[in-house]
Amino acid sequence: MKFPSPLIKAVLVKRYKRFLADVELMDGSVLTVHCPNPGSMMGLKEPGSIVWISKSDNLKRKLSHTLELINLPAPINTLVGINTNLANNIAEEAIVSGRFPQFGDFDQLRREVKYGENSRIDILLLSEKNGRSSNTYVEVKSVTLQRYSGRHEFPDGVTQRGRKHLGELANVVQNGERAIMLYLIQRDDGNRFSFARDIDPLYTEAFDAAIAKGVEAFAIQCKINTKEIVADKMLEIVEPVTG
Repeated sequence: MKFPSPLIKAVLVKRYKRFLADVELMDGSVLTVHCPNPGSMMGLKEPGSIVWISKSDNLKRKLSHTLELINLPAPINTLVGINTNLANNIAEEAIVSGRFPQFGDFDQLRREVKYGENSRIDILLLSEKNGRSSNTYVEVKSVTLQRYSGRHEFPDGVTQRGRKHLGELANVVQNGERAIMLYLIQRDDGNRFSFARDIDPLYTEAFDAAIAKGVEAFAIQCKINTKEIVADKMLEIVEPVTG
């Protein structure tokens, strides 16, 4: 997924009220920007960090700029995509590209389709074979947390909504359809994925229950630069750290 226009370099002053951040531009002026990330952004909001922002031409927007990337300094030295609104676009590109056969063949891809109890599935893959239709429901979660070297984690905060989605996917499988939980990792400095049991133990329990009922789970790590974010490779999902 390419950014539609060149990103602007800035320095993070602070992130606050969940969806706001103040940044200092290279000319010294301070700008309030939209921060499209409902999570805690643990480890990604240190004042003084180099960040990259985009500018929208939509005159109806209250804030014209959006926080897109944060550059974690050495020894980590990596870019992290914090815009969770991009996750579905990146996931769609990955699935359509055919580079990840785990998603199977499909005839049509739809987004934000209503299902379950007042929910919308991020991506719905529809196929028809031998006169029979089958659907694959794909829920996408953006991952940015890393507390242990090489190990990406989710979630970075308590997520009741995330638990609800796992339950909805389990119901999909019980109704004879296929369901996939996709963790899209918007950083490239790890080699495995797991769950932050200590942050939200109920989410991990909900994940285990969903898997037991037939929900599938994949973790895809992205490569990131200031021009694009691209799904790169599947990572192993490992047991959570305990103790």
